[in-house]
Amino acid sequence: MTSLYLIAVFALLMAWQKTRKFALYFLPWLIFAVTYDSMRFYPNYMVGSIDVRGLYEAEKSLFGIAAQTPTEFQAIADHSQMMIPGEYFSVHHAALPDLMAGFFYLCWVPVPVGFALYLFSKKEYRWFVRFSWTFLAVNLIGFVGYYIHPASPPWYVMEYGFSPILGTPGNVAGLARFDELVGYPVFHSIYCHNANVFAAVPSLHAAYMLITTFYAAKSHQHWFTTAAFAIICMGIWWTAVYSGHHYIIDVLLGITTAIIGILLMEKVVFKRFLNRNSQEVH
Repeated sequence: MTSLYLIAVFALLMAWQKTRKFALYFLPWLIFAVTYDSMRFYPNYMVGSIDVRGLYEAEKSLFGIAAQTPTEFQAIADHSQMMIPGEYFSVHHAALPDLMAGFFYLCWVPVPVGFALYLFSKKEYRWFVRFSWTFLAVNLIGFVGYYIHPASPPWYVMEYGFSPILGTPGNVAGLARFDELVGYPVFHSIYCHNANVFAAVPSLHAAYMLITTFYAAKSHQHWFTTAAFAIICMGIWWTAVYSGHHYIIDVLLGITTAIIGILLMEKVVFKRFLNRNSQEVH
């Protein structure tokens, strides 16, 4: 239903000459929103089997932490001697990191969207277009990844074990501690509407701010802005693991997805498009 509303608004904007240019500029954001919303009608777990144990064991083999205390051993889903980082942080956490984690994760979508609106409002249309279409490209690559490899997040294993349960509701995982500290269900109100918990690979949480930081630097924004974006970017990478929402493997694949999307658009698509326009001018 959300997609129909967005398409209707886009059609109205296109119908009026004064808003047509605005609508066309924001077309990649419309495509992103409609594509994301549409995936709930044909979830990735209808295409392939869900990886619950494989990713968990891979994380443990690459980044495992030896358990030492009874509390740590109780947190291990497969009752072995090694913990994944998500299990370790489910035991070892503190108020300040919990607050920081919540702040970083709340920046995940608002900062990229805010940056896009800033570029548009400042009439930096060239960079707005490049950022917007690259953002879309990275998302589409990520969505393909969801369907190639349906996978559960760490919190799912810690909560439900290794059997996939379709229809599992979203979970705030470690971000529940932020909600408790601020006394308001901030993340609960967000994740309770998550329709598919088996779309964890790659981590687009890891990708969004990397794209934003790249284009802030590329478009020569103030150094403080770029530095702030970079800090938020790394903070989100850390939070994804700290909160139990992603494996380190997910984060690395999300970073890789962003890099592939940026290179594809900057070195192939935009380069060809700009060269063709230059030839037409001459």
